[in-house]
Amino acid sequence: MLPNPLTSHTGITRRRVAFLLLPGFSLLTHASALEPLQMANQLSGQMLYQTVTLSLNDEPVRSGAQLSLIAQHELSTALGPLDLLFICAPTPLPYTLPAKLNDWLRGHQGRGVALGGLAGGTEVLARCGLLDSYRATLPWQRFEAFSQAYPQVTLSQQLFEIDRDRLTCAGGTAALDLMLTLIGQHHGARLAEQVSEQFVCDRIRLADERQHVPLRSRLGHAPQSLVDAVTLMEANIEEPLSTLELAEHLGISRRQLERLFKKYLQAVPSRYYLDLRLQEARKQLRDSDRPVGDIAFATGFSSGAHFSTAYRHHFGMTPREERLG
Repeated sequence: MLPNPLTSHTGITRRRVAFLLLPGFSLLTHASALEPLQMANQLSGQMLYQTVTLSLNDEPVRSGAQLSLIAQHELSTALGPLDLLFICAPTPLPYTLPAKLNDWLRGHQGRGVALGGLAGGTEVLARCGLLDSYRATLPWQRFEAFSQAYPQVTLSQQLFEIDRDRLTCAGGTAALDLMLTLIGQHHGARLAEQVSEQFVCDRIRLADERQHVPLRSRLGHAPQSLVDAVTLMEANIEEPLSTLELAEHLGISRRQLERLFKKYLQAVPSRYYLDLRLQEARKQLRDSDRPVGDIAFATGFSSGAHFSTAYRHHFGMTPREERLG
C-alpha cells in the first residue's frame, strides 16, 4: 500500500511539491501556496519541502495580471516521484485543456501523489475525471456552473477541502490557509503558527469555514423580498426579530415569508436565522478573546446555557470546547 503523502511519517523529512501553472493563473494564489512552504524550510532550518514549478511547454506562462513567469520544467521533464501536485489555473477556464495534460494528470493517479486544485485548478481536475466522488471547492463565483457541469463531485462552499488524496481551495489567500494546515499536519502546529506569524496572519483559518459569498449571489434569482429578509436578519444578530416582525417589515404575510425560505433556502426562517447567529458566534469565538457569555448575548441568546445547548446541537461541541480546540 502506498504511503499517504498528507500525513506525517517517521523518518520522512522532505516532501516534493510541484506546482503546474496554466495560462491566466493567479499570482496571488500561487504565491500564497508556494511561500509558506519556503518559509517552513527557512524557519526549521531543514529542506522540509522541495518545490518545483511546471508549465505545459518551454514558453513563459502569462498570469491573469499579464505578468509572465518562467517555470523550471515543462510536462515532458522526468521529475521523479512527487508527494503533492497542485494545478494553479484561472476561473473560469477560458480554454480547452490539451490532451497531453489530461493523460499526464491521470498518470499520477494511484501512485501515492496527492492532487490539488488551486482556484480554477479544481475545474481542471474535474474535467479530467479526477474529482469523481470527492468533496471539493473552488471560487464561489463558479459554484452554480460547476455543480451543474460536475454532479459527480460533492461541491463544498468551504475555503478549502482536504478529502483523502485530493486538495482543493477557493484560491487567493485561502491557499495560504490550506498550506498552513498541511504544514501543521506534517510538522506540528507550532511550526504552522510560526509561518503564519511571518506573514502577519491573525490566525490560520480552518477548513470548515465558508467562503464569504455576497448575499445577492447566494440567493441567485430569489425574489427581492427574500433578499431583504436575509439582510434584516444579518443586521439584527444581537436582537433577533421574530418571523412575524420580519414579515411585517417586508409588508408580506408570515406564510408568504415561510414559503419563500422553504423554496429558495430549504429552511424555515427561524432555523436559517439561528444558523446565521451561530455562525457569527463561532467567528467571534475563534477571532476574539471575548468571554463566552458576552458572545452569547451579542448573538441574541438570552442565557449562556441556552447558547451552549444550541451551539452543541449545531456544531457538535460546546462554545468552550470550540475555543480550547
